Amino acid sequence: MNRKETALELKHSGCNCCQAVILAFADRLGIDMNEGMALGSAFGMGMGCTKATCGALIGAGIVLGKLEYGTKPVTQRARTLLNEFESRCGAVRCADLKGVGTGKVLCSCDDCVANAVEILEKMLET
Repeated sequence: MNRKETALELKHSGCNCCQAVILAFADRLGIDMNEGMALGSAFGMGMGCTKATCGALIGAGIVLGKLEYGTKPVTQRARTLLNEFESRCGAVRCADLKGVGTGKVLCSCDDCVANAVEILEKMLET
C-alpha cells in the first residue's frame, strides 16, 4: 500500500485529516501511532474545528518541518507546499474547501488528504 492509500485508510478509520497525513509518514518520522495521533489531534476540521487552515495541509507542514528542519529552508518550502496545495485544491481554508457559505465544494477531505500526501512525497524527493 502506498502512502496516499495509507492516509486515506487512516482517514476512513477515524483519524482526522492532519493525523492521516502525519501517520502516512510515521515510518520516515520515526513515530508510532499514538504519537502521530497526538501531533495531529488539534487540527481536525481546520485548526481547532474552526474550519480554518486545512488539517491535511497542516499535517504535511508538520512532516516537512520534522524531516527537513536544519537541512533546508523550511519556511520557504512550506510556502511552496501551501501554494501547490492551493493550486490543486482551490483554497487552503477548510471552510472554503468544503463550500461553507457558498455551497460549492472545492475539494473533498479525501482529495485534500491525497493531494497533501502526493505534494509532500514529491517535495521530499528534491
